This record gives sequence, structure tokens and C-alpha cells, in this order.
Amino acid sequence: MNTPGKPILRTLATFRTLPTALALALALALTACGGKDDKTPASQVAAKVNSEEISVHQINFMLGRSNAANVSPEQAPKVRREILDKLVEQQLAVEQALERKLDRSPDVIMAVDAARREILARAYIEQLAGAVSKPSAEEARTYYKEHPPLFAERRVFNIQEIVLASDPAVTAQLRELVAAGKPMDEIANWLKGKDIKFNGGSATRPAENIPLDLLPKIHALRDGQSVVIESPQSTTVIRVVASQAVPVTEAAALPRIQQYLANQRGAEAAVNELKQVRAKAKITYVGEFASAEGAAAAAPQAAAPAAPAAAMTPAEPAKPGEAAMPAAATRETKPAVSSTIEKGVAGLK
Repeated sequence: MNTPGKPILRTLATFRTLPTALALALALALTACGGKDDKTPASQVAAKVNSEEISVHQINFMLGRSNAANVSPEQAPKVRREILDKLVEQQLAVEQALERKLDRSPDVIMAVDAARREILARAYIEQLAGAVSKPSAEEARTYYKEHPPLFAERRVFNIQEIVLASDPAVTAQLRELVAAGKPMDEIANWLKGKDIKFNGGSATRPAENIPLDLLPKIHALRDGQSVVIESPQSTTVIRVVASQAVPVTEAAALPRIQQYLANQRGAEAAVNELKQVRAKAKITYVGEFASAEGAAAAAPQAAAPAAPAAAMTPAEPAKPGEAAMPAAATRETKPAVSSTIEKGVAGLK
């Protein structure tokens, strides 16, 4: 299927551009087409779809990338068969796509190339991250002792909040209302009386699901107390309606902390390595991107790509100490609780 001498670059397709089944199916078929001369040993063949073979290795690969990777031995045969059936359906879709020459579509070619670039870049980042030294148990113990709100003093918070656009004058008045102990409904009514638009909500959040830079301020609050959080874009009033102490023991937390520190260390190593690579590279911006402003705007993104082992806050309610909240959340313009809150004081608007 591939022309002689052409490298097999179209092995995976991007799921964001193509329908998922077609994308994966096309990728598998293109890979298989390139390896026609290397027949899969009969013992490794799981199924044949017309003239194409689906191997056990493909099933294992898909199993390892799915949520079913940790299934019990009793469920494994059923899960593997389900994966095989999906691969069969994908292969059938691929054959139809190739018959209709969809692999020659400019959009498909671009999507496959973009997926290849992303996979290679991710593999490079993962290799860099995997090469760093692993954190010691002593480092994990130090982290545990330095972050009591996440572990020894961990709490689960029932939080209410009001979020509005940043305005220094309004923020100052909100601080006065909070200092006077005004309840959230009274604050909401005051905002409505001033015709100030805002969003409200409530949620239950364990300590590890609150950004690290915000957690000390929330942890310092007793039940019934509020705090005003200000950022360049927004002002947020947060009230701890109630909370429950759910501490995490050091023994339970240490493995998770070590994994978190390893992820953090790997991400930092990858970012630093890419900075050095960028400094040595010859990069020329052309056309509308040739301005100094455009180059400056692009630089930070290139210097700090999304690493596969992004830094995360250790711990999780069901699994104390497990990584849960990306560090990127600490850079949001408003607290992370704002983005996932359900209805609560929303009715106060």
C-alpha cells in the first residue's frame, strides 16, 4: 500500500481531527500495510480480517493504554476479546477508508502527520523525564512534614463561592463584608443591589483538589469563615461551610509522594532540556510571525511544553497521597473550585 522507499509515517491518526474509530483504524491499517514483508508468526495472530492480520501484540498494546490495564485475571479474557472485536471493526473501517482513498485526503494526511509529531515529541519528553534520579524515602518524608494540610491535617471542605470580574473598589468592599462576618447570601444580595454580575456555586473538595497556592488560605479558615481571593482577572469570595478532618498517615502517603516528586523532577528536567535545545536551534519566524512581539509570545510556549509527567499534588480521597491536581491549576485566574462547581449559591444570582 505504501509506495517504495516512502517511510511509514502514518501509523497513528489524531483523534481530535478524525472520528475515533476511523482514526485508529486507519492508523493500524497504514502500519500493517508498511509491514507486509514481515509476516506475523502464526502463534501471535489473534484474527485475520480478509488479507490483514491482527496480532496479540496489538491487543496487548491497546490493553496497556486503556483503563482495563489492571483488570483481574478472571476478567482478562473477556476484556482482551472485546479489544480484539474493536480492532476487527477498526480494520474493516480502514479497508473501506482506503478503498475510498481517504488516506490521500489532505486533512487526513495533515492529521496523521500531526499525530506522528506529537507522539515523537511525547516519547522524547518521557525519555528525558525517565532519566532523572528517583526521590528518596527521606525526601518524601520531608515533603510529608512540610505539607500538613495535605496529609496529617488533611480536611475535606464543603465550600461556597462567589466569583466576579476584578474591580479594586468592589474587592475592597467585599473584604469589609467578609471581615464583618456577612453570610454569602447577604454578599450576593449586595452585589445584585449594585448590579454587579457574578457567578456562584458550591462543592465538596478534599485538600488535594485545591491548588497548592490557595490551600493554606482555605486550611486556615474555620467552619463558617470566608476569605477574599484576588487575581488580575477575577475576585473570588470563598466560604468554608463545613469541613471534616480526614488525615493521611505517613506510611500511606510516602509512595504517592515519591511518585509525585519523580513526576515533578522529570517535568522540570524536560523543560530545562528543551530550553537548552531551543537556545541552540536556529529559529526564524516568517510573515506575520516575524515581528518581535510574535516571537516573544511564542517563546514561553516552546520553552515549557505539556510534559507527560506534569507536576501534580499528591493524594486523593479514596487513595490517600495519590496525584490528583495538576500544578497548572495553581495558575488559573480564579481558584480551581470555580471551574467545576455545581449549583449551590448559584440560585442567589
